[in-house]
Amino acid sequence: QLQFVESGGGLVQSGGSLRLTCAASGPTFEHYNIGWFRQAPGKEHEGVSCISSSEGRAYYEDSVKGRFTISRHNANKTVYLQMNSLKPEDTAVYYCAACSFGDVLMGIVFGSWGQGTQVTVSS
Repeated sequence: QLQFVESGGGLVQSGGSLRLTCAASGPTFEHYNIGWFRQAPGKEHEGVSCISSSEGRAYYEDSVKGRFTISRHNANKTVYLQMNSLKPEDTAVYYCAACSFGDVLMGIVFGSWGQGTQVTVSS
């Protein structure tokens, strides 16, 4: 079973940038699509981005397209989320997990949330 540890969150002003890191453990990391979810105060988890295991495909939620970039390094079992042009509505706890995606949606696979990393964007 894959386990994930998220890091890189913080407090930034609107328009700023952060790079989140997801460090995974387990022997089958490279077999899965891995992505980022977030949970804003008082809301449920929502998918942000999901990257394919080996085919170079990625999903982005509409509100982050053009601002966020997901990448992965399979040898290091690591997934990144580069977040630029941050907005207050991006404020949430961000989690990584195995995911699935199509053209218009994404979901969690083998769902169990870790601790996450807090991203706070001030205006």
